[in-house]
Amino acid sequence: MSLAVVPPWYAQTAQQWLSQRERFAHAWLIHGLAGTGKVDFARAAAAALLCESPRGHLACGVCPACVWMSSGNHPDFRRIRPDAVAQEEGDEEAGENEDGEAPAVDVVARASKKAPSKEIRVEQIRAMEAWATTGTHRGGLRVVVLYPADSLNVVSANALLKILEEPPPATVFLLVSNAPDRLLPTLISRCRRLPLPVPAPDVALAWLTAQGADDAAGRLAANGGAPMGAWRSFQAEIPARPVWLGDLIDTLAAGRSPDVGAMVELLEKQPPAHWLDALQRMTVDIALIQAGAGARYYPSASGALERIGTSAGRVSIAELGRWLQRQQGISGHPLNGRLFAHETLLRVVEAVRGR
Repeated sequence: MSLAVVPPWYAQTAQQWLSQRERFAHAWLIHGLAGTGKVDFARAAAAALLCESPRGHLACGVCPACVWMSSGNHPDFRRIRPDAVAQEEGDEEAGENEDGEAPAVDVVARASKKAPSKEIRVEQIRAMEAWATTGTHRGGLRVVVLYPADSLNVVSANALLKILEEPPPATVFLLVSNAPDRLLPTLISRCRRLPLPVPAPDVALAWLTAQGADDAAGRLAANGGAPMGAWRSFQAEIPARPVWLGDLIDTLAAGRSPDVGAMVELLEKQPPAHWLDALQRMTVDIALIQAGAGARYYPSASGALERIGTSAGRVSIAELGRWLQRQQGISGHPLNGRLFAHETLLRVVEAVRGR
């Protein structure tokens, strides 16, 4: 775990915000579009709050506190996230250290042989609460970074709420969320809100290009202007527009029926959430074009999407968008991937034909 750096598009926001540390609220809800660097922002803020010699209100990177943060061993820092997120971030062993104990900076629910949890569990909150009742090791602050906050279940959210209602002294909670509307209103009421906007397109594109990502403009558009999301797609070798989706768009635009069986063969091997997301973005683009706006996610396919929107009714496309959203809500459940993909593609074809 290296010392997190504030994304350049949020550097000024971080400095202004952290300059108020003497009057800092005990809990903050940091929210905004997914893939813009909110978690990096929160971790860098935690490092700054724990730093013993901050420079420009940010972490110096060389003091003992920063060295501990870089090595993942700061005793006054805790990171709470689901097991599944820990694995996605490359910390497959984050649940235990070599002594069989939870690591100092990570509170991860132990799922033993079960599939990694996608939720923050109440055991993680209780473990953090026990830690927060002890004195700080360096006589300064304790900092908790919890993400994504919308992965709290009802029980863990209520447990956290009780802590925030009577917060432990010298402790700052940084909750990160892509969807604050999914959180308990009472939990939100205990936090100060810090919205982080999508970075300016030219800034995001310059950064992504400097990282060496191919088709930077296309990737940025496909991720709704979120540079970190675009960067992750490049690292995972995911094209800005999946080949199967391009084929689907071109076929529908030409008024032909796609080879659903062949597409199902491809999609059933992928997580449903991924290909559903691509279909949702396509549907949003069609709806935008129908409304007289430009395509947001796949501008390079604007011509084909316009032809689809011309032949499809606006009501039909709007209903398709709502239906896909409901399917996304169940995509994490045990499903027959082949049947699920087949039904979804047939529904898309029917919607485009206005049926």
